[in-house]
Amino acid sequence: MILQMPRRRAVKRATRAGRTAVKPRVRLDTDERRAQLLSLAKASFSMRAYDDVSIDDLAREARISKGLLYHYFPTKRDLYVAGLREIADELVGAITSVPEHLAPIERVRAGLDAYLDHVTRVPQAFVSLMRGGIGSDPEVAAVIEGVRTRLFEQFLHGTPFAPVLAGNARFETAVRGWIGFVEYATIEWCVKPRLSREELRDLFTEILFAILGVVVPKG
Repeated sequence: MILQMPRRRAVKRATRAGRTAVKPRVRLDTDERRAQLLSLAKASFSMRAYDDVSIDDLAREARISKGLLYHYFPTKRDLYVAGLREIADELVGAITSVPEHLAPIERVRAGLDAYLDHVTRVPQAFVSLMRGGIGSDPEVAAVIEGVRTRLFEQFLHGTPFAPVLAGNARFETAVRGWIGFVEYATIEWCVKPRLSREELRDLFTEILFAILGVVVPKG
């Protein structure tokens, strides 16, 4: 027993030392730290309900103090909204990469392909964005409505019929309604995919052109 005691203490000291070395704190510059926290927030809020994500857990995962996290984002809500804005920008950015020289129907298909490709890569983040996570928060609602507005503007941007249809109440109402349908159907597809990505894209395209056949002025 006497000979074994020092060895046990040595093992305990080694174990404690190993635990200490597992998660060293890493010094990052301001932009890198902010990007790290946003990435953690997007992943956490996409996978868990807002109330289930704690600042303690985020700080621990980032290997920083809560005080430092609060230096970048004063509240959990601020971090959530900032992450939501970044998800929104990424979604809109995927759509705006579509070339403008394509024929209208090809441009619609290409836009929907880019949209669905992006959603397929980050389905939880998309659902988190479009459903929101903290009730009727006006800032969250503004982020979501901003996505819808930017998608509508991108739909018109660079198209030959933009000058004719801009400000047309029937057209704007119909296309905004179509965007709402696309949003809802995509959320359902993420949760319970019953159509292939191509089938969903073609459904969206066919419905859009059926709508345009009704609302676009003839002649």
